[in-house]
Amino acid sequence: MHGSDFAELAAFAAIVERGSFVKAAAVLGMSPSTLSQTIRTLEERLGVRLLNRTTRSLSLTAAGERLLARVGPALAELGQATETVNEFRDKPAGSLRLALSSPVAAHLAIEPVLAEFMAEYPDIVPDLVIGAQDIEHGRFDAGIASGQLVSRDMITLPVGPRYRTIAVAAPAYLANCPRPKVPQDLREHRCIGFRFRDKALFHWWFEKDGEEMEIAVPAALVVNNADVLVRAALLGVGVGYMVEPYIAHYIADGRLIPLLEDWAPRRRQYFLYYTSRRQPPAPLKAFIDFLRHHAAAAR
Repeated sequence: MHGSDFAELAAFAAIVERGSFVKAAAVLGMSPSTLSQTIRTLEERLGVRLLNRTTRSLSLTAAGERLLARVGPALAELGQATETVNEFRDKPAGSLRLALSSPVAAHLAIEPVLAEFMAEYPDIVPDLVIGAQDIEHGRFDAGIASGQLVSRDMITLPVGPRYRTIAVAAPAYLANCPRPKVPQDLREHRCIGFRFRDKALFHWWFEKDGEEMEIAVPAALVVNNADVLVRAALLGVGVGYMVEPYIAHYIADGRLIPLLEDWAPRRRQYFLYYTSRRQPPAPLKAFIDFLRHHAAAAR
């Protein structure tokens, strides 16, 4: 295989992985037009179309699917082979691809430690993708999500402390509705439901004096993005349910009022998770060691 052949196949895999010529070009360090020409050259050399492209969508042809099925594992194997060289460096280098389940995961689990990690490992480039979760098919090194979203067959590491998840509402909403005194009262309120991907609506969880309670709230609005949920609560649409630190500044300035605080223990926690099917690459090993050291120092 010539070097140009490998570059073309790697470019093809990067486009499929990122789902976008623009995003893949940024990762590969080339312009979108150069990347587009690279794929055209590959398709002309093979004599088949690999990608269906429109201004709004990108999909694999049958030939593209067959090529990716063979090329993807081979490129991953080559990546793991070159990764072993990292063991001979004084400090690891390379990309650290992390799938973050939501903006909340990024805010609470990554932002507090990111600058310190990058200062300690300047040759590692964090590549953060928000809204992703499937680390194996997405070819991520690891992911970060709250515990209920992590598959049981993953290796996990807690990231950061436990947080309260609390019900909140804007003063404008509470001006016309009595505050709930017990979780069951929420069934009489307009609530903002949250759905992760195509899963069922999240139930709201409460605990007090050893009594646990899960409430399937009546949703007046359903969203799948934490920022949209917060903005809707601020606008007085209804009662929201969110990790406390993510909305602390709105509570502090009175724009959101916490509800049922005596029913909200510290329970929510985020985890770094990765597969046990292969050895962690050197950048991920460094990140794991960093998180463990950071957690020990915080005790």
